[in-house]
Amino acid sequence: MRLRSVLATLTAGLAAATCLAAAGPAGARAADAAPASGHACSPAVALDRFSDALDKTTYDGTFVGNLSALAVDRDGSLAALGDRSSLFRLDGRTLRPTGVLALADEKGAPLDSEALVVDRDGTRLVTSETEPSVRRYSRAGRILDRLPVPSSLQVAPAGRATSNLTFEGLTLLPGGRTLLASMEAPLSGDAADIDRFQTWTRTRGGHFRLAAQYGYRADAHLGVSEVQATPDGRLLVLERGFTAGVGNTVRLYLADPRRATDTRDVENLTGGPGVRLVGKTLLADLAACPSLGATARQPQPNPLLDNIEGMTVTGRDRAGRLKVLLVSDDNQNAAQTTRFYYLRVRV
Repeated sequence: MRLRSVLATLTAGLAAATCLAAAGPAGARAADAAPASGHACSPAVALDRFSDALDKTTYDGTFVGNLSALAVDRDGSLAALGDRSSLFRLDGRTLRPTGVLALADEKGAPLDSEALVVDRDGTRLVTSETEPSVRRYSRAGRILDRLPVPSSLQVAPAGRATSNLTFEGLTLLPGGRTLLASMEAPLSGDAADIDRFQTWTRTRGGHFRLAAQYGYRADAHLGVSEVQATPDGRLLVLERGFTAGVGNTVRLYLADPRRATDTRDVENLTGGPGVRLVGKTLLADLAACPSLGATARQPQPNPLLDNIEGMTVTGRDRAGRLKVLLVSDDNQNAAQTTRFYYLRVRV
């Protein structure tokens, strides 16, 4: 989403990603040969490098920015989703744009497009956070299907969600049968720090039906901006917030929904007894990462930070660590930066 102050108010992709090279893209600021262990953010996370190569650029007449989601396509290229209905194809090595597709809803209107999955058949699953919705698109951008959404997760007055604070993250769990979307903020009536994760199960013909729902407790004043499945069925969860005059807070967690309570029939999630929330472990606060010469156009706890919204797993290194790529949403704002972050994560 276009971020407001929160304080104030791998499977399919992992298989395709093995062809993504380790060489840095144009605009990378850290030497590719530098060992990740020398760029530690925490014992579990290291920053290889970052790239501002696409910041304030255009491709084929379209502004390359507002990026809210990333996915690895079947050919090893990157799909990068802008929250103003633009879906870019990027070279996996250089980040150079090689294509752009305009998405739309059933009436031809643009989307507030926030999250993306490239399915095993190459179709694209895309969320919009205004209804909210999950639509399935062909590679050419034609709508193939629209997934059901529980009434409680719909935006008020139809439901209990807040517009622009709904489906911000999306991922396909190992095996490809279960899709999971993360709400960015709580429902009305739920505790102020508990977000809902909604799942769907694949049926015949490429359709999905509603399945289990879980509660996830976010850190105070932070919202969930992205989720990505790990090969063992756990989740990488990106939590993010912004405070004017201070900057962004971005934390990466490892979460495990496998023993969490199915909350489909729990009207109000309060964090009380009887409901087991998704367990989580902090992997890194990105403010602790080395800045590697990064600069910021507004106050930040670390000049490396910006409004990080997108995340995808691009493969593994020789030590078995996940290679994780993040991207920030610059909101087409002169004070913000479109920045890619190359992490190695031990889970």
